Amino acid sequence: MLIAGNWKMNGGQQALGEVRQLTGLITSKGAEILICPPATLVTQMAQAVAGTGISVGGQDCHPEASGAHTGDIAPELLKDAGAQSVILGHSERRADHGESDSLVQAKTRAAWRAGLRAIVCVGETAQQRSAGLTIAVVTGQLSGSLPGWSGQAALDQVLVIAYEPVWAIGTGLVPSNEDIIAVHAAIRTHLLQAFGPAGKTVKILYGGSVKPDNAQTILHLPEVNGALVGGASLKAADFARIINSV
Repeated sequence: MLIAGNWKMNGGQQALGEVRQLTGLITSKGAEILICPPATLVTQMAQAVAGTGISVGGQDCHPEASGAHTGDIAPELLKDAGAQSVILGHSERRADHGESDSLVQAKTRAAWRAGLRAIVCVGETAQQRSAGLTIAVVTGQLSGSLPGWSGQAALDQVLVIAYEPVWAIGTGLVPSNEDIIAVHAAIRTHLLQAFGPAGKTVKILYGGSVKPDNAQTILHLPEVNGALVGGASLKAADFARIINSV
């Protein structure tokens, strides 16, 4: 079970202080914990969590290893800073920056090149959901965003899928348990078709208004292998309650 915190464009010294409190509040031993702060905090975060078992990730990367790409960050630079994973294809990147499935696929390849685990996000908008297109949209994003894999490392060590319905992110709205189960089952089927038996080992996270009050229910649904947590991951007490729900 993987519980990942996406700090988005938030954080600072106060938030790092929350992380230092976090380890003393965790009682569950069944969760892998990942925190993805802004790139400026990756090194400080890696230092703050050293020896705790918590790992650090980035929130995006450029497909190239270097070059004239002002304001971007290569996955190799994230790796050097102390990151072990990177979030890719988040709906906020897809919507606000116009990222296509093909670009997410290129970034996923780049993450693998640098030795990072790619957390690839998929999810439908409210309009797509109302039109009954959820499964088609999600599986279409998977088809376009995931490269083939023939590496030596086990697939589950380099790939995680996060299902985040766009309409649920930051709104307090959450799909029904039945809807989450159906989408996660469809994702699992796609992974098996794309990667064979290795697709069974890839973790599928749910994200979108995950909070301490609903985490336990969501995390125990079939094919839910963890959570991608937004705002609640910035507060040690809230994030610990989610982790302890495992």
